[in-house]
Amino acid sequence: MTVPDVTVVTAVYNTMPYLTRCLTSVVEQTIGLDRLEIVAVDDGSTDGSGRELDRFAKAYPGTVKVIHQANSGGPAKPSNRALEVATGRYVFFIGSDDYLGPEALERLVAAADRQDADVVLGRMVGVNSRYIHQAIFESTQSDVDLFTSPLPFSLSNTKLFRRDLIERHKLRYPEDMPVGSDQPFTIEACYRARRISVLADYDYYFAVRRFNAHNITYKSRHLERLHCAESIMNFVGGLIEAGPRRDAVLLRHFAWEVARLLENDFLGLDRPTQASVQAGVRSLAERYLTDTIRDQLGIEARVRLALAWHGELDDLLAVIRQDADHGNPPTVVEDDRWYAEYPGFRDPRLGIPDHWFEITGSAAEWIARLDTVQVAFEGSRTLVVTARSPRPDLPHLASALKVMAGDDVPAETTELVPDITGTTIRARILLPALLTNLAPGGKLRLIQARIDAFGTTGTAPLRGPRRAVPQRVVVRRGARLHVLTATVNHKGQLIVAVAPVTPRRVMARLRRRLPLGGK
Repeated sequence: MTVPDVTVVTAVYNTMPYLTRCLTSVVEQTIGLDRLEIVAVDDGSTDGSGRELDRFAKAYPGTVKVIHQANSGGPAKPSNRALEVATGRYVFFIGSDDYLGPEALERLVAAADRQDADVVLGRMVGVNSRYIHQAIFESTQSDVDLFTSPLPFSLSNTKLFRRDLIERHKLRYPEDMPVGSDQPFTIEACYRARRISVLADYDYYFAVRRFNAHNITYKSRHLERLHCAESIMNFVGGLIEAGPRRDAVLLRHFAWEVARLLENDFLGLDRPTQASVQAGVRSLAERYLTDTIRDQLGIEARVRLALAWHGELDDLLAVIRQDADHGNPPTVVEDDRWYAEYPGFRDPRLGIPDHWFEITGSAAEWIARLDTVQVAFEGSRTLVVTARSPRPDLPHLASALKVMAGDDVPAETTELVPDITGTTIRARILLPALLTNLAPGGKLRLIQARIDAFGTTGTAPLRGPRRAVPQRVVVRRGARLHVLTATVNHKGQLIVAVAPVTPRRVMARLRRRLPLGGK
């Protein structure tokens, strides 16, 4: 029996109708059915996903293998079960609501064979405004290192793995993690790999954000996410000895998983949950937060971690409320050193050293932090953003200030109007410019300010309006219509989501608006 080149594994739970596109994109791969094996595990679906898998298995006998099991509560158990029956030289994992570019598997396998790589990443793009960290995909590289590249910020399992690597090291998913179970698997695979390659020459993987957002990652709660962060970081602590290499991996987890636990939505939790989250974060900081990691964190994450570690719950809440309700705190400048005067700064009761609050190396970025006052679409041509800085001297400090939509679309005009209490900034962004360089599923554009000051360039996202109301406009480009939505992301930052109008999007919106039965 011929060994397939690649086994595609997908864990399935209630992902119709996205599942159909996912499976279609796999069976139509240019690598050909004779080089392909698909192992799909139905984890107790109740929406017809199991029947759809059986339909594909009947249509593609010998290629599509389906396993049905009772619901396990997460992707770990079905993924492990699929690995037990996989026979391909390589294994590729795909989310059952995502899909592949037509040549993805052929290109990935060819690169793995050519480079003798154990792990290969193909460029991922987000669909329906799903965020994908792009730093690792800036260029094609035959050999990247886990500890000196942005790879720790791209630890999903959506990669090509040499199956011999998986079996030699007995790599499996921890089944006690309802979310995030792919990260320990991916971290150890990359740690054990002889070579890791990155392909940035093609759109390999399309990661879909569902319209109903029922993906478990989106609906997981703080305590579940805390457990996930604890499990991952303890795994890393046991796998990699203390030092710069461990810090390089754990930086991602403090900057992402842990920092997200302390974002503004922390204020909405009940007090016992807040206390439990703070206790968990304090424990992680005591064990793993080194000076090296601390000094690479942004000021908001750094100060919140400082208060979670060294303060009481009310001290932590005061810092989060400062950002959520009042914006930037005052700045203290002493002997050319800059400090953010957050609650807790030089509080003798807490005794937190000044360097937790220091922003000297990012003074330009600090000055670029603006609070959005108003966002408005003017017809279908212009987005007008009005923002505010607490500094009346902003026009003098900044030799240049631009408001940007993403990294590549500057505002057509940016006007600064100082007064005795600060400076008002008005920027006009042309909407047709936001439709350039779009991925097939659209694009998220972060609205940010970029200034030149103190001999450096600083960039900071605009804080969204405190009473954010999403605003939408439809813009035509050629024969295509796009929906532009000005809103606020989970970090409280102003964004514009650009998405093509598709029949699926229209039907999803109608289903949300119409009562059951469409009457």
